Parts: sequence; structure tokens; C-alpha cells
Amino acid sequence: MITTILGGIAAAPWMKAALRYGAIAVAIVLFLLSIRRSGEHVGRIAERLETTEKANEIQRRMLEAAARRPRNRYELVERLRDGGF
Repeated sequence: MITTILGGIAAAPWMKAALRYGAIAVAIVLFLLSIRRSGEHVGRIAERLETTEKANEIQRRMLEAAARRPRNRYELVERLRDGGF
């Protein structure tokens, strides 16, 4: 009985148009939600990349400072005497 009622309603031309427009509206809403979610994902990836770049820059500066350090006590004394520290 329910199927005959639903079948009769779905057979009406105005109902077919309403279902068609409803399906189009649902597809558009899902597409917009998908775009929003992918945008959030891209934003998180960009933030992670920025954080990684900052950490790499800090580590690079630390390695450069370590490369310029005096190798032993005598080089430290020479640097202090020359005022180049």
C-alpha cells in the first residue's frame, strides 16, 4: 500500500521535477562541504610545513654555530685574546 502511494506521488510530473532539483541541491551541498574539508586539510598541511621549515632553520643555525666554535681550549684562548669571540 505504501509503495503504491509513493509510486503514485513519484509518477507525478511536479514530483519528478522536485526530486530532480532536490538531488541537484544535495549534490551541490556535498560538493561545497567537500571543498571546505579539503581546504582545511590544505591549511593543516601548510601549517605543518611552516613549522618544519622553522625547525630546520633553527637547526641549520645551530649547526653553523657549532662549525664556528673553537676546537680546543687553545683556540678559545686565542679568540679571546684577539677579541673575535
